[in-house]
Amino acid sequence: MDVLLFIVTFLLGLVGSFFSGLLGIGGAIINYPLLLYVPSLFGVAHFSEHQVSSISMFQVFFSSLAGLLAFRKSNKTRTGSAVIHRGLVLYMGSSILAGSLAGGFISAELHGNAINIMYGILAVVAVILMLIPGKGTEETYAVDLRFNKYIAVGAAFGVGIVSGIVGAGGAFILIPIMLTVLKIPTRTTIASSLAIVFISAIGGVIGKIAGGDIPFWPTVYIVIGSLIGASLGSKVSSRVNVKVLRYGLIVLIMFTAIKIWASIL
Repeated sequence: MDVLLFIVTFLLGLVGSFFSGLLGIGGAIINYPLLLYVPSLFGVAHFSEHQVSSISMFQVFFSSLAGLLAFRKSNKTRTGSAVIHRGLVLYMGSSILAGSLAGGFISAELHGNAINIMYGILAVVAVILMLIPGKGTEETYAVDLRFNKYIAVGAAFGVGIVSGIVGAGGAFILIPIMLTVLKIPTRTTIASSLAIVFISAIGGVIGKIAGGDIPFWPTVYIVIGSLIGASLGSKVSSRVNVKVLRYGLIVLIMFTAIKIWASIL
């Protein structure tokens, strides 16, 4: 085993998922630029855009699975907690699964610059959405929850395609859509989005496996680091003021977006 490769990729997974758990955003929006630039900077590996998107997709799969299991476990220990809305997950989950599966297949046929363009677009969208204060409606009983099924299905499918190409779960786009467009209550949005993103990751992983070109050991190291980092980030988030860190992360994403757009143009 290349010890330096393990250390670098493990730490990248740890750091990226730590901020993901800390700030409640998708880890891929952080891990994509880290994987693209940092390993080559240290001379341990040079990952192509296709490899980076594949590694990110596997990281999203395992971290979203861990988050979903942790939610279900903690939800059993307290009353009055948010519940996963099955109808919402059925409509958006099936649609995002189809989209992410298609995106995973499509990414294998795209030039590396096209994947970078997709990330650049997502990064700009992420910055805008992170600057908009989150708004949710008052909680309501699950049986009384109504939403526009056509918008839900269409939005989830579109997010799934782009996320499958880049290797993201799409939570940072899905959550604002669910809150502001579909008017889903905040707690129900957070709970249901965990399940929807996990379903999205299933489709993305299948697409990436079919496309091939997946660096096995770096993926394993990233996943190990991300599982630890996401857990730590979630615990720290309840104890610190993350506002400053959130704006710091916005600056970081803006910087990486500018760097990628500059390399493309």
